[in-house]
Amino acid sequence: MSRSDAFDWGDLSGRSPISAVWGTDRGKPVDRFFVEQFLDMHRSDIHGRVLEVKDPGYTRMFGGERVVDAEVIDLDPENSQATMRADLSCADDVTGDQFDCFILTQTLHIIYDIRAALSHAVRMLKPDGVLLCTIPAVSRVNYEDGGLESGDYWRLTAAAVRRLFEEILPSECVSIHTPGNVKLCVAFLSGLATEDLSADDLAFRDPWFPLLHCVRAIKPSSSGHVSTRRHTS
Repeated sequence: MSRSDAFDWGDLSGRSPISAVWGTDRGKPVDRFFVEQFLDMHRSDIHGRVLEVKDPGYTRMFGGERVVDAEVIDLDPENSQATMRADLSCADDVTGDQFDCFILTQTLHIIYDIRAALSHAVRMLKPDGVLLCTIPAVSRVNYEDGGLESGDYWRLTAAAVRRLFEEILPSECVSIHTPGNVKLCVAFLSGLATEDLSADDLAFRDPWFPLLHCVRAIKPSSSGHVSTRRHTS
């Protein structure tokens, strides 16, 4: 996985990042490695009617033929891939109980009313539907959609993520995986890519230095029963 032109970690002594665009100009951003690992682990959740933000890339990548209908939600009127125009934090006009899966990756932190956004995301799921959500713990400030003024609001700890989800769903409906270690966090903030890291770097987990949170949440059935189904990749 390492790059042929191995990175010299001594180059991090400067005041500017190696890449200002999350390492996309070097390879796969470090956070996206874990987002995709998480979605691959739960790919069988991605079936039937699936909703994703901005574009259906992950729906297609991990859902394949299991997906009957791929929908895209976005508030940007110029996004031609969006099939639903809505702000997730005030999406009262969007019908509930309609999706088998909602892929909500690296999005909640750029929405100020994060509780309302999560509530609507769960509301849109069918009973027993699954929300696959990732939230950054560490990242540079998003330079899109308002940048420093209005394009980025939150970084969360695992404790905050669990409390946020369990205010909406029973605790047994929520499972949280938090990858990260100090080297991964430094690499991501510095704009290094996955290819700059070793397999051991990527595998080591230190809960005191979270990079992002990966949450699988199941909406209880209409009877209040919580599905105990387990999925394999």
